[in-house]
Amino acid sequence: MKAAILSLLPLFFLSACQVPSSISRSAVAMPLPGELKVALPPLIVGLEGPTWDVVRPGGENLSAWSKPVNDTYTRVTTSRKVVAITFDDGPHPENTPRLLDMLKERKIRATFYVVGNMVKYSPELLRRMIAEGHEIGNHTVTHGNLARMSDEALRAELRAAHDQIVAETGVTPRSMRPPGGAIKKSQKELMLREFGYPTILWSVDPEDWKRPGPAVVTSRLVNGASPGGILLVHDLHKPTVDAMPSTFDQLLAQGYEFVTVTELIELDEKVGE
Repeated sequence: MKAAILSLLPLFFLSACQVPSSISRSAVAMPLPGELKVALPPLIVGLEGPTWDVVRPGGENLSAWSKPVNDTYTRVTTSRKVVAITFDDGPHPENTPRLLDMLKERKIRATFYVVGNMVKYSPELLRRMIAEGHEIGNHTVTHGNLARMSDEALRAELRAAHDQIVAETGVTPRSMRPPGGAIKKSQKELMLREFGYPTILWSVDPEDWKRPGPAVVTSRLVNGASPGGILLVHDLHKPTVDAMPSTFDQLLAQGYEFVTVTELIELDEKVGE
């Protein structure tokens, strides 16, 4: 089985959340005008299964968004010194457990955007994420370019990954991240309307998939962090995980608190504007 897992990894090394050449990086990084805002009902539209905090430690009642949410987030506006760190493309059978140990030691909560085709190899890691207070988001089942897909193909990608996550954890993901940030405005609106998913992009991308080295990844994350920011990295890559202890410790020393994406959205002070 390990050989099967490793045989998949080169495909992700080549495609891991890179912005496709046909899409402007600045277009991905900037908030879009006229974002759709939807007040979600008590149960997320279209999705079965318990919502996030049914099993999450802590007991806060966030079973539905408490306020209208945007269709896209690269960051939020908040007076609190908080950031959300997000890990894409896993779970990885070796790197993700190391990362979870680092997070647990520092009592940091993160958000993992998992790929459905990777979940089936390490379902126990998703259950550990939930048990330790982390959030799991939908990163599609095949890690394909959603902007090139039909609406039906998009629905199939999200549904398959959603069903795998719920089957393994009993927890419904509350947001999604499109691989490479490749997504059309109409698709964002569809996902929020039918799945209850806001599209989560990022404010800081250290381009760790290019493997610049742990020190560079740390420097880019620490220097790019700001209150309300969303940090993008990939637990698929060993050098990225190697960069995390220094990244965490420097940001904690600067007074940052790490929250999940759901928590970050709940802190948005400009919601509804």
